[in-house]
Amino acid sequence: MVSKDQGIGGAILAVCVIVAVGYVILVADPGLFGWDATTVRLDAVLILVSIAFIAILMIGAWIGWTMATTPPPKPIEEITTEIEEKKEEPKVEEPAPAQSAEAPATEDKTPKKKK
Repeated sequence: MVSKDQGIGGAILAVCVIVAVGYVILVADPGLFGWDATTVRLDAVLILVSIAFIAILMIGAWIGWTMATTPPPKPIEEITTEIEEKKEEPKVEEPAPAQSAEAPATEDKTPKKKK
């Protein structure tokens, strides 16, 4: 049984292979479908270049949107002063719990090897 992601990946793979094969056939021999070879080849290249150009512009728009909506980072001076303040604060250690005189000391129960 394939997962949902694997199924979607397989579908994307199949569509891309089918479109690639169709494009090669269209550009290589448009007369196969009874079309004018020069016009079809020019249209196929024009469509492909237009799609690629729009895809590049969309990536640029996505980068711009991400940069415009991301808050700016803290200045390095603030970060270094915070680190220095943390170093200067004394660490408060809690006292170790005292053993009462009534409680017996625990013995080491690890087995000892004989030589």
